[in-house]
Amino acid sequence: MGRLARDPSVFTPPSGTTFARMTLAVDRRKKKDGTQEADFPSVVAWGKTAEFCEKYLAKGKKILVEGRIQTGSYEKDGQKIYTTDVVAENIEFAESKRGDSAENPVGDRGEYATEEMIPF
Repeated sequence: MGRLARDPSVFTPPSGTTFARMTLAVDRRKKKDGTQEADFPSVVAWGKTAEFCEKYLAKGKKILVEGRIQTGSYEKDGQKIYTTDVVAENIEFAESKRGDSAENPVGDRGEYATEEMIPF
């Protein structure tokens, strides 16, 4: 769960399957001195989930992502580049338009989320 660091980048290649890439800002637990750090995992979505991202998500929106970790690699200028992405299987809103987190309409499955449903 985190906030989008920027608007999702959405593409529809010649194959026809819509693809979205986004970066999520995920806060770590606060340190004893009160400071807080964040991680910025890359999230990718395909098909209907990518179309949902294009239509409803924007920078700053708090979301919950369910998915799997996928690693890969490619070569650029003769160097091997390693990648790690979260492949989203479901994306849900984690707050309402008002910003409260009571009961919120969410995601591409049309479910509702409450604080009790989030395991952390």
